[in-house]
Amino acid sequence: MALIAYDGADAAAFQATRHLRDEGLATWRAAIERHFAARPGMRVLDLGCGTGSWARAFRSWWPEVDVVAVEPAAAMRERAVFEPVVPGAADDIPCADAGLDAVWLSTVIHHIPDLTAAAREIRRVLKPGAPVLIRSAFAGRHEGISLFRWFPEAVAVLDRYPSIAGVEAAFATAGFVTAGGGPVPQVTAASLAEFAAGLRRDAHTPLKLISDEAYAAGAARLREAARTVSGPVVDALDLLVLR
Repeated sequence: MALIAYDGADAAAFQATRHLRDEGLATWRAAIERHFAARPGMRVLDLGCGTGSWARAFRSWWPEVDVVAVEPAAAMRERAVFEPVVPGAADDIPCADAGLDAVWLSTVIHHIPDLTAAAREIRRVLKPGAPVLIRSAFAGRHEGISLFRWFPEAVAVLDRYPSIAGVEAAFATAGFVTAGGGPVPQVTAASLAEFAAGLRRDAHTPLKLISDEAYAAGAARLREAARTVSGPVVDALDLLVLR
């Protein structure tokens, strides 16, 4: 898939706008802990960690757990809020065999060129029975994500992402089966005005891949709605759990 390659502008925009606040993280912590119980000595991999916000959250939630962060893009590693972040990729993970108690992938599955190869490599580094936790927008599942309300042309980009069934099929080749999941609501911004003010096109793959005209029209719709719509922006991405 690998829809874009992150450069410095993308990484800076991602770092500035894509880190969830505590109220956004809380629902994800609850969802993750339904499938992963942290214990001293465990090792968790944040694979494709970007600028490290999830690795940072894991370290604060589970101080007894060793959090390993791997990211292929140098621009992301240079802006990470977590240390250390080491180079690596989904098909070339710098970890020993059967040494990890969980693998986390957040909004990264659509950037992996070969999901079958990634599934084999993740199987190699995971302990038997340990979970793969995939947080993502998936093809055909745009309804819970407010961004697509203002930028409808971006739905066609989302539909180029892997589907849940496609990810399940790719990971099944390495012996994984689905163990749970579903949509998880998150507070993305305190208000639509805050969301509009902070929107950075470079931080969102679906917005980078629509036309300039479609982006301008969507941004205008968003700014107009932000004048009158009150309340927080609540989105729902999916959590897919495989074992």
